[in-house]
Amino acid sequence: MTQAPPKPRPAVDTAKKVRIIVWILIGAVVAAGAIWFAVFTATKPTPSTAAPVGGGQLVREDSHRITTPATEKAQLVEFLDFECESCRAAYPLVEELKKEYGDRITIIHRYFPLPGHRNSGTAALAVEAAAQQGKYEQMVAKMFQTQPEWGEKQDSQAALFRNYAQDLGLDVARYDAAVADEKTKERIRQDVTDGTALGVTGTPTFFLNGKKLTLNTEEQFRQLLDDAAK
Repeated sequence: MTQAPPKPRPAVDTAKKVRIIVWILIGAVVAAGAIWFAVFTATKPTPSTAAPVGGGQLVREDSHRITTPATEKAQLVEFLDFECESCRAAYPLVEELKKEYGDRITIIHRYFPLPGHRNSGTAALAVEAAAQQGKYEQMVAKMFQTQPEWGEKQDSQAALFRNYAQDLGLDVARYDAAVADEKTKERIRQDVTDGTALGVTGTPTFFLNGKKLTLNTEEQFRQLLDDAAK
């Protein structure tokens, strides 16, 4: 019996595929713009007219320095919150800046967990406990990489953060002791007290050579660093 010839496959709707690709690209651009809008609007002055408390210390001896140039030209201080989406968005940029300016600018992190974030304080405790075993930057990276998994949750994520400590090869008994230690908690409270006194109201907030920055674009940020690092 003669078989009927196979039916021709329907032609691909090229125009439709092109439209889909275009919309995907537009969506990516819009998403990137939204991220940078969030990052830089976090540095804008708040409508509140309340003045800073005063007496805050921008950098302390135990502040976490993520670059240590042999010859320091400037200091860049960031107050951050590990549950803050804008801080997570800014993290790759700060890592780039560390590579580009690390031989001239000391980049310093300060904790500033916001009260509206249920697990930001717990995350800061986990990071500080890791820091006591020489794994500060590794735990910071872990927190930002995994933020979508634990951020915005109302139940405590302390057990998950303990798993991160195990993943990083920390001595878990020492980690547990550090998390429970009042000195660790006071270390974070001191950063918050300093930040509040210095007028920090949101995260990320950057200070360059003692001046609180109001940022509009990444290009402006880099130009300020270029000028300071000369």
